[in-house]
Amino acid sequence: MQRATLAIALALLWACPAFAQTPVATAPAQEEPEGISPRYLLMNPQGRAVITEDFPGRFQLVTFGFSSCPDVCPTTLLAFKAILAELGEQAPRVVPIFITVDPERDTVEVLRAYTNAFDPRIIGLTGPLELVKRAAERFRFQFEKVREPGAAPDVYTMNHTAGMVLLDGQGNFLTRFAYEAPVHDIVLRIRSDLASTDAAKSAAEAARSAAPK
Repeated sequence: MQRATLAIALALLWACPAFAQTPVATAPAQEEPEGISPRYLLMNPQGRAVITEDFPGRFQLVTFGFSSCPDVCPTTLLAFKAILAELGEQAPRVVPIFITVDPERDTVEVLRAYTNAFDPRIIGLTGPLELVKRAAERFRFQFEKVREPGAAPDVYTMNHTAGMVLLDGQGNFLTRFAYEAPVHDIVLRIRSDLASTDAAKSAAEAARSAAPK
């Protein structure tokens, strides 16, 4: 019932139309960016409300961008595809998420076609502009609409922060990868964090088994 209420709220808040390109501000790699609290309430390719906690036990690799982006976003989504390929059997434990910063144009249908062109495992999220802004702020990403003087209202591009954020199986922040960080380095970090998670889980299970009945 709560999920249906969220979906209705998203639909009622939904905005509409507009065209694009992109410059970029690259976020440096940081272990604990000040004020980061990665949470979102957006809409998935099926038009359903999605929150950060909807992927329990699975890591999330999150980036922000838009489908009309000429270079930064395609490069990042190609990196997503390469990361999943290198992870191999561990790939299902990681959810790659692309959050649009241009919800006027990036409808659910547009995002689904866009992300599927790179890898069908990439999930594109969109929603009302105010919810996209809230998500970006919590992930410490920035974006802005850029329109040339005299251009029509629907002719613009988006400046946005580049890079990826890695969340653990509870949706907690782990690290931030700079734009064009080597895929192999990202995979090594993900595997290390997955191994740490597995070790902690095994230790907790062993402690429970050893506890007096």
